[in-house]
Amino acid sequence: MMLTHRPITPSAPMPEALRLLSDETRWRLIGELRWSDRQVGELCERLDLPQNLVSYHLGIMRQAGLVRTHRSDADGRVLYYALDLAALQQHLQSIGGALALPTQATPPSSVAGPVLFICTRNSARSQIAEAWLRHLSGGRVVTRSAGTAPASVQLLAVQVMAEAGIDIGYQRAKHIADVVEPAPTVVVTVCDLAREECSATLDAPLCLHWSIPDPVAVAGDEAQRLAAFRTARDELRMRVEGLLSLLPFISINGN
Repeated sequence: MMLTHRPITPSAPMPEALRLLSDETRWRLIGELRWSDRQVGELCERLDLPQNLVSYHLGIMRQAGLVRTHRSDADGRVLYYALDLAALQQHLQSIGGALALPTQATPPSSVAGPVLFICTRNSARSQIAEAWLRHLSGGRVVTRSAGTAPASVQLLAVQVMAEAGIDIGYQRAKHIADVVEPAPTVVVTVCDLAREECSATLDAPLCLHWSIPDPVAVAGDEAQRLAAFRTARDELRMRVEGLLSLLPFISINGN
């Protein structure tokens, strides 16, 4: 009996994701946003591209759900563009599915020095990010968090992380001055106010920004506030997973 194979690609049209990702300008924008949330002007400067071209391709990626925006908490006139990592994974899976490619999980990585997460109060977002990195790296990455004006850790932050099986009830808010030694290799600001307040004073080999909406600022009943904290928790998990995959490139390329 002669065995035959079923063709993979001719039986289905090219995935739309492949058309979306194959443009060189969009690919460069994705590569930049893979590291850090950026404003349009920052993307133009870092990639040496005209603003009209950057804005055009960002619009295409926003329409496709690959990029989203967040209006700055520090300056409401400013928009931060962020890569939607979950959407990107779905796009890549659609390409891999069309070609029946195997998948392989990326193992946790280590980095030479600590990773420091900063937000204003060090009461929610940075505490959650710290806990996720410690948990997802299996303790292999030294991680800390701090604030520009620290306050008590939010009880709802403790609650939503407990739902994920992670205890942060023992974590305490700290000021940036209390965590400068040993010097961090990577600093990640997770709120816009902290980025504006301390960007000029941060002295780390790599400084990144994640424009995460503040769950503490959400008004409403307990259910609405709890939903905001869960959204922040899940977004930060996705971001931390993405950071773990980037750590080897930090040590090799120094980005």
